[in-house]
Amino acid sequence: MLLIYVQFRGTVIHCLTDFVNGRTTIHTTTTNDLDKLLDDRMNNIEIKKVILSDIDQLQEIGRQTFYETFSAGNTEENMQKYLGEGFSIEKLTTELNDKNAEFYFATLDNKVIGYLKLNFGQSQTELKDDKALEIERIYVLKDFHGKAVGQLLYERAIQIARQTKADYVWLGVWEENPRAINFYKKNGFVEFDKHIFKLGNDEQTDIMMKLKLQPTSDENGSH
Repeated sequence: MLLIYVQFRGTVIHCLTDFVNGRTTIHTTTTNDLDKLLDDRMNNIEIKKVILSDIDQLQEIGRQTFYETFSAGNTEENMQKYLGEGFSIEKLTTELNDKNAEFYFATLDNKVIGYLKLNFGQSQTELKDDKALEIERIYVLKDFHGKAVGQLLYERAIQIARQTKADYVWLGVWEENPRAINFYKKNGFVEFDKHIFKLGNDEQTDIMMKLKLQPTSDENGSH
């Protein structure tokens, strides 16, 4: 199938062209129609728990999304050092075997387009509070930014926090990543502290943010 853009009286027409049995069939759609088709396709996103046999895909999505997110603001040397150490097979194997850590993929048409990492109890990078859940990572491929993939991963994290009876959810986000800071503020997180995150040889400041979970109607015993 071939996608062709045609300008017709100021309106962009998208021609989806099928070549079948030597014949050409043209299906025309407007911009609004195509947007709807793309939105419908995004409804097919699935969230699945990562297991050890997925480790190669986890390493690939981890390195790609981290590089896309932070390469512009860091040296290539520091980026390569962190990608090599932070996403090594050995480190990922340890994390996948940790009963207090969980990874989840966001997939579309069997392609991994984002992922989530959660930490519980003593596996949290800081705080170590048994009544807390840490969102260590939510990353989405750049091509899928603005498609609510991050929101779906975030909502899974909150669902798990409620299932595990966590009182609050917390995370650290680089102070120079306004996109992420705004995302979490939009979802009700507030700043409560700062900590140092070392990327290669560079010590950077992360803003620590938390969200206190309100009891649901079921937890309150009401209808």
